[in-house]
Amino acid sequence: MQRRDVIRIGALMGLGGCGGAALAHHGWSSFDQERPIYLEGRAVEVKWRNPHAELVLELPEALRLPADLAQRALPAQTAGVDGAALLSKAALPTRRDRRWEIELAPLFRLGQWQMPEIQRGAMLSVVGFTFKDEAGAAILRAEYVFLDGKAYGLRSSPA
Repeated sequence: MQRRDVIRIGALMGLGGCGGAALAHHGWSSFDQERPIYLEGRAVEVKWRNPHAELVLELPEALRLPADLAQRALPAQTAGVDGAALLSKAALPTRRDRRWEIELAPLFRLGQWQMPEIQRGAMLSVVGFTFKDEAGAAILRAEYVFLDGKAYGLRSSPA
């Protein structure tokens, strides 16, 4: 086998490996950005890694929207996100899954926000988006995370 063939095979194998990672990653267009969802609970699994951090959030039996949700202070970020409107439109999911996979931002962006690494057992709440008509897996792409009394915007960098 010639050197160029070895290089070509290595490159194809590398692309194949990236393809699997790309298939596992959900872009913003996969989510219904017209219907923000509110979730809160305990982190029962945490994967603090790229392409984005993930956690599994276990919800309480009787999930309720907090009375102050629409009035919560949100940090400014570089993306044009109308956070106040999102919070005022946030609703509970219609599906009754007790465990949701939460997709956070990439580690670099979480570092920009100085968001601490979420530990298993931590209590937190999130506002974000799930698939249209809540179809498919119970996955939420987080727009805002509320952790230890602080709000983090995940769409872009801090302003």
